[in-house]
Amino acid sequence: MIIQDDPSTKLHHNNGYSSPAKPKSPLSSDPDDNLNLDLNTISQSHRVYLITTILTLAVVACCFFVFLRTSAANSTTPLLCSKNSNLLRDAHKLKIPKLDPNVRPIPDKSSPYASFRAKQWIVVSVSDHPSVAVKSLVRIKGWQVLAIGNSKTPKFWSLKGAIYLSLEQQAELGFRVLDHLPYDSYIRKTVGYLFAIHHGARRIFDADDRGEVIGGNIGKHFDLDLETPAARQQRIFQYNGGSSNKTRTIVNPYIHFGQRSVWPRGLPLENVGEVIHEEFYSVVAGGKQYIQQGISNGLPDVDSVFYATRKADSEAFDIRFDDRAPKVAMPEGVMAPVNSINTLFQYEAFWALMLPVSVSRMASDVLRGYWGQRLLWEIGGFVVFYPPTVNRPDVATVYPFIDETDLHVNVGRLIKFLIAWRSKKEQLFDRILDLSYSMEEEGFWNENDVKFTASWLEDLISVGYLAPGKIAMIESKTERMEFVPRKLPSKHLSVDESGTVNYEIGNLVRWRRTLGDIVLIMFVAGPSQRTALEWRLLYGRVFKAVVIMSTQGDADLAVYQARLDYTYLPRVFNRYNDTAGFIFMHDNTVLNYWSLSNADKSKLWIANKVPVVTPVAGKDEARWLRKQAEMVNTVVSAMPAHLQVNYKESSPSKKTIALCGSNVFYLPRRFVPDFVDLVDLVGDLDIHHKIAVPMFFMAMDSPQNFDPILNDMIHEMNVAASTESFGFYSTQAPAVHPCNVTSESDFVRLIKLMAAGDPLLMELF
Repeated sequence: MIIQDDPSTKLHHNNGYSSPAKPKSPLSSDPDDNLNLDLNTISQSHRVYLITTILTLAVVACCFFVFLRTSAANSTTPLLCSKNSNLLRDAHKLKIPKLDPNVRPIPDKSSPYASFRAKQWIVVSVSDHPSVAVKSLVRIKGWQVLAIGNSKTPKFWSLKGAIYLSLEQQAELGFRVLDHLPYDSYIRKTVGYLFAIHHGARRIFDADDRGEVIGGNIGKHFDLDLETPAARQQRIFQYNGGSSNKTRTIVNPYIHFGQRSVWPRGLPLENVGEVIHEEFYSVVAGGKQYIQQGISNGLPDVDSVFYATRKADSEAFDIRFDDRAPKVAMPEGVMAPVNSINTLFQYEAFWALMLPVSVSRMASDVLRGYWGQRLLWEIGGFVVFYPPTVNRPDVATVYPFIDETDLHVNVGRLIKFLIAWRSKKEQLFDRILDLSYSMEEEGFWNENDVKFTASWLEDLISVGYLAPGKIAMIESKTERMEFVPRKLPSKHLSVDESGTVNYEIGNLVRWRRTLGDIVLIMFVAGPSQRTALEWRLLYGRVFKAVVIMSTQGDADLAVYQARLDYTYLPRVFNRYNDTAGFIFMHDNTVLNYWSLSNADKSKLWIANKVPVVTPVAGKDEARWLRKQAEMVNTVVSAMPAHLQVNYKESSPSKKTIALCGSNVFYLPRRFVPDFVDLVDLVGDLDIHHKIAVPMFFMAMDSPQNFDPILNDMIHEMNVAASTESFGFYSTQAPAVHPCNVTSESDFVRLIKLMAAGDPLLMELF
């Protein structure tokens, strides 16, 4: 900076430095005369210095202001990324760009692939020679690999089966976005997206050069065709959000897939400690999961904080996720980090592939993910997270914290802003540009990305992309689904985290919360001394109370004497007036209580649909059935109107009776008075419990109103020996019959089998 000399000031040189020459002193050489000041001389001298100082400060201020404006416009990172930059923005207000209404198609005349077309593309950035992962990508059938080079890529990069675009070839394509892209970054994948769309893409798998697709089959992991009836009819687990959980705006999907202590890059650090999994999920219909995010085994997409604090110096990460966990969708109003290393984009979301250019490389795809999720709601789409789809080895890459600073500082504020953002624009592209402009105003990126967005949208039009219109959001179904995430071994400050007790206690608390207002009534056929305590230990952890009945009562064990029928149940009902209902079961039936969380406690449950049996003349069994039918008709004729009407609507005729296994059933509190009245109507009639119980149920309510939870129970008819009864046990069924437990050794064997559904059971022995 050069300042012109003041005419009234002379310069002299001293050791090469220039300084103002001293004016003649206004003070007299005579000490006595020093008291007599020449005021005119002093005033004139001060005016000279004052004017010089003011001019100097004015020039410096102007230069600093120009510097700030230039830095804000050209910096690769938004200035301070805060609202304080509004001080500059007020002086230099950015105008929102307008899309060119006369965008012309861009013909591909430069590349040798002008006539090539493919529907499914894998786009990957390459900075080194072909890796093992990239070589595996070209072997995936039905997918075309497109490798995008940058300034770090070897000059003669080549791989059979892959299309490679060097910097020179990219420049010849004529895309508008080329004016904004850095030369040494994966962000140049933006050119690849446009190239793939230009050449017929309907799906784009966004990959990196380290991830190998598990099994070499992308279609095995993701939902490729969303147009089929099967795709649209599928029921996808969905996080609770919106009206059901207004306070939550961000989730960590790694918890759903078995890793509570791992968090994805882009998750606000203030949310890292939120490790509670969902109690229940809602359900959303498939067909609009336009962005599909896969999970990576090995080294998942984690941030520098996790990498620096959880990694041992010489040990590579090998973190595994639950490949059996169901995919899970994000509802409107709730977000999660989405990356560029393992993500499938459907045609309807191709506009969301744009990677911002004014933020750091570690923040670009994360900001794109949040930006895209918000805009996806405008067309009724949503993001779905999938079980592990790639294996990504840890190659000891240094994760620089400085590259993620803007993420850790601003991502929480960004999420709040995006959820509150609204646009009055009608067309999707106008809303996209509107949001990019609003994000610049809030300081999340700078004006380069606003201009870049306009170029990106115009390029999309130039390559023939047709934007989706506004679509009403599909409402989540009121159905609740339960899934208990597994607790897989993880890392905590470089220490293996393999304990499961605390996590499983959480499951037990949740089951207790669901079933803790139900009384379980169990009939024990054999000597109760052998198993009564064990049954209470097993089921008493979950239910409000466990009432044991047996033909041989035992006061010391609180076992009540009764026979296997329904006549003693009213006495139990009277003892528990503050319950939601009662479950009855025989001790040769095992109840998998973890499968009951989705059942409706206000409805009747009974094993299987109630079958109708017609007595056949000429057989001993038929004579017994006819006798039973006569007693049933006697009871029906004496039923109150509402019970009789229900029964007759469910039973085809007087000549038929219902017969079914009554080894396990559930009676809600609201049906207890009717059940007690029906028991009184039977009185001394010797109606078998397999006939009386279904008669009661058909009289209390129509079978079509029963909850179907027990319809899927395993019920084997021809198993007698206890050694055979455990062979068909499954944790997936709500109940299993028969499983004969007559001793402590049988009980221990059963517990080991049930521990697959409730691992905490192993802590009992």
